[in-house]
Amino acid sequence: MKPRFSNQRNHALTLTEVLVVVVVLLLFLVLIYASLPQLKAFAKRQNCYSNLRSGSVAFWIWAGDNNDKMPMELSTNNGGAREWMMQGNVSEVFCVMSNELGTPKILVCPADSRTWVTNWNQFDNEHLSYFVGIDVCYNTNFSDISMSKFLFGDRNLTNGTGTGKNILQLTANETAGWAEELHKGRGNICLANGSVLKLDNSSLQAAITNTGGVTNRLAIP
Repeated sequence: MKPRFSNQRNHALTLTEVLVVVVVLLLFLVLIYASLPQLKAFAKRQNCYSNLRSGSVAFWIWAGDNNDKMPMELSTNNGGAREWMMQGNVSEVFCVMSNELGTPKILVCPADSRTWVTNWNQFDNEHLSYFVGIDVCYNTNFSDISMSKFLFGDRNLTNGTGTGKNILQLTANETAGWAEELHKGRGNICLANGSVLKLDNSSLQAAITNTGGVTNRLAIP
């Protein structure tokens, strides 16, 4: 039995076909390159979101081990950091939770120009991206806690004024917003109930209104 051969020839691509393929590939590469900044910004915000989730767990574990008190509630004489925080040393709130946090690296937002450290002895406000809610309290009786208060979050919050050197006061009657510094006019906030919100200026104002209190006093690093 004789083998059968196809009469069809394998044709090479014509010059026109090659040019079409090259143009399509170039357009594809241009689209990818154009979207890189947005993809990088999205990734940084997602990492910041993860930092806040991890930090919220540390806050709750620490409070559970300290008579249901947050570090902001307790005096330095009792192992807390309230006096340091009110003097502007916001980093001390996180230093007292070093065992729960593990590493201070997660306390710098990836979109922040501030650098992170891995050694708690080197950690201070210059290696911290997040504010702390001054008046957030923990209680096992959830009726005694405003669960929608701002626990901590991105430091690029502003209302144009402040009540002190490092204290920012947010009220439902005043306009607050995000500076462009971190997430281009957006930010992340962890509430007292442990949930993390991704907010623009409009949703930030709604979150302030929903906190259940007259004000949110924030210690800004």
